[in-house]
Amino acid sequence: MTAMAFDRRKLLYAALAAAAAAIVAWGFFPDPVMVEVAEVRRGPLEVTVDEDAETRAREHYVVSAPVAGRVSRIELREGDRVAEGQLVAQLWAAPLTARQREEQGAKVAAAEALVREANEKLRHAEADHAQARRERERVDKLVAQNFLSPQGAEQSRVAETTSANEVEAARFRSRFAEAEVRAARAALYVEGALPGKPAPAITLRSPVAGSVLRVPDRSERVVTAGAPLVTLGDPSRLEVVIDLLTTEAVKVKPGMPVRLEGWGGAGSLAAKVRLVEPLAFTKVSALGVEEQRVNVIADFVDPPGPLGDAFRVEARVVLWRGEGVLKLPVSALFRRGERWSVFVVEGNRARVRDVQLGQRGTLEAEVAGGLKEGERVVRHPSNDLEDGGRVRVAGAG
Repeated sequence: MTAMAFDRRKLLYAALAAAAAAIVAWGFFPDPVMVEVAEVRRGPLEVTVDEDAETRAREHYVVSAPVAGRVSRIELREGDRVAEGQLVAQLWAAPLTARQREEQGAKVAAAEALVREANEKLRHAEADHAQARRERERVDKLVAQNFLSPQGAEQSRVAETTSANEVEAARFRSRFAEAEVRAARAALYVEGALPGKPAPAITLRSPVAGSVLRVPDRSERVVTAGAPLVTLGDPSRLEVVIDLLTTEAVKVKPGMPVRLEGWGGAGSLAAKVRLVEPLAFTKVSALGVEEQRVNVIADFVDPPGPLGDAFRVEARVVLWRGEGVLKLPVSALFRRGERWSVFVVEGNRARVRDVQLGQRGTLEAEVAGGLKEGERVVRHPSNDLEDGGRVRVAGAG
């Protein structure tokens, strides 16, 4: 064997040893982690409060028995239309004692006071509506002269429409209060019946035009004073009641837009917050936890369509909205102490980077610093991922 052949054999053995060492090393080298990525990009961003809600007729009118007695069978059924002043039921009152007559007289006085209060509120609503109409006319002139944006005109028109609805509601409340006075007086008139003659029937009539929402019992029966007989309302005049946690409700202001989804039809319906009720209540959650919640009332902007009283919807109250916002998915964020961080994909490596956040929505958050448009971040980072670790993007060739 020549020296040259021996050297070639040594080189071959060395190459084989190096290859074997490389294979062993590769076996111990960790496999790249499969990741799903999202691109940091610009676009619209919304911050919303999401909660289940239900529709409600804006005004409920309960026709109740003014005194104890026997009520006739009620022929009306749920959904029937009624006209203002239409006969709802008849009641034959039981004889009143001296104490009951005195109490009934006090009820008449209280009902008359409510009529005066309702009329004052009606006058106040009419004055507010007149002011809103004048303001809308003034804003329309300023828009025509290019002193104000068209958005200002839209807000003034919404305010005028809202005030007109308030006038209509106040007018219904006034009519209802007057009907309560007539019902309370009717019980006293029964006492004027001649001895030995049957007492005249008390006729109970609808205080407003609308629909029958509920009839607790249609049968002829004996009822006590104040027993509800028929609940009336106008299903076309609906509002939305959203009960929110008080910690979320404090962020909601009147005028904020609301999107109604999951109502059974295509697309979403627009509404607007009218009122955040000042009184909270305690509600037990499905997990048995007591929560302090408060009702937020919203008015429909779009027609409610086939929705009726007490229908379930999913409400999204829009707290903030921005256009052209630099954003990333919330699923890419994780905590490192007090800081928010993400994994940024650079080549085939994942690098940890701290980020500063602005507004934060349900699915996306605003990037205030730490990232640039077009960079890719890892969504749902697993515990196997570490700074500088090798990654392979899902779906990449």
